[in-house]
Amino acid sequence: MIDFRYHLVSIVAVFLALAIGIVLGSTELQGTTIDALQSSSNSLKNQLSAAGAQRDNYAALSSASDTFLAAAEPKLVTGMLPGDRLVLVTEPGASSGIVSGIKQAAALAGATVTGTVALQPKFNDLTGTTLANLNSVNGQLAAADGTTLAPAAAAKTVDQQQAAQLIATAILDKTAGAAGLTSAQAQLLLQAYAQAGYLTVSGAVTDRATLAVLVAPPTAPADGSSDPVNQVLLAVAEQFASASTATLVAGPAVSGSAISVLRSSSVSSQVSSVDNADTTLGQISTVWALASQAAGHKPNSYGISGASAVSPVPLPVPSVTASPSVTPSTKATGKAKKTVGNK
Repeated sequence: MIDFRYHLVSIVAVFLALAIGIVLGSTELQGTTIDALQSSSNSLKNQLSAAGAQRDNYAALSSASDTFLAAAEPKLVTGMLPGDRLVLVTEPGASSGIVSGIKQAAALAGATVTGTVALQPKFNDLTGTTLANLNSVNGQLAAADGTTLAPAAAAKTVDQQQAAQLIATAILDKTAGAAGLTSAQAQLLLQAYAQAGYLTVSGAVTDRATLAVLVAPPTAPADGSSDPVNQVLLAVAEQFASASTATLVAGPAVSGSAISVLRSSSVSSQVSSVDNADTTLGQISTVWALASQAAGHKPNSYGISGASAVSPVPLPVPSVTASPSVTPSTKATGKAKKTVGNK
């Protein structure tokens, strides 16, 4: 009969055999295994070193390009927006670097930046209490100024859409000098939204502009295309496009950002977009895109992430050149000109 001692001896024998096998196997394979691992480690180190050198090379090239563009920017944008007026509208969290870069590029291009309208987080709030309050403010201002509010393009953001329509009447013109709200009316309208906590204003934005740049936030909203920030930005961009000669949405290249959502929406046919506006290249593209759209060309998407092109094709800058003078001693003969000598 098999007893406990037999089982114990069997178990010990099994483990002893495994231990002997492991020792013998590791001793036999040690040299080959270590050599293979060492070779693999050396190969990975070489690949890592090559990747690091390539990264450093790309960084140096990028830095050189940025330095060149910063120096060349005045020549690249000068005369592109002569006498135009531009207003900036920022989403909550928008980069101050992008705002200042676009202001500088626009000024170099000959445009006047009238100021900045900074939308506050409350403007993007789609909860019931806030929407009811915004709806009430919209109704009062529309009645005071005799503005007929547009029907809803999207039910969720109708109040933001109509607020953007009213704000546009205070800061934008389709054409320079067009009839619209007086400066006093425009100031009262913006003050109403500011006092309710929906925006702040800096500069003389009531000196209405014909060009608008909306600066998107630098991070992708948590809920993607359905996020309130993205949905509100689409509503604002559409209203500003209707009220201006050209509207553009600018921001950094971020996957899932408001610009990505814009490019996949119907609003993309009405506004241009630049997704690398945190660089000098993007700021130059912003000026070129506004000039192109103001000249009657279709809006387009520019940058590096899902864009149609890196940048617009720049329009020629008008210049005055002297006409060649024709003297009595010169006459055309066929296709060539022949000088007649005096005898």
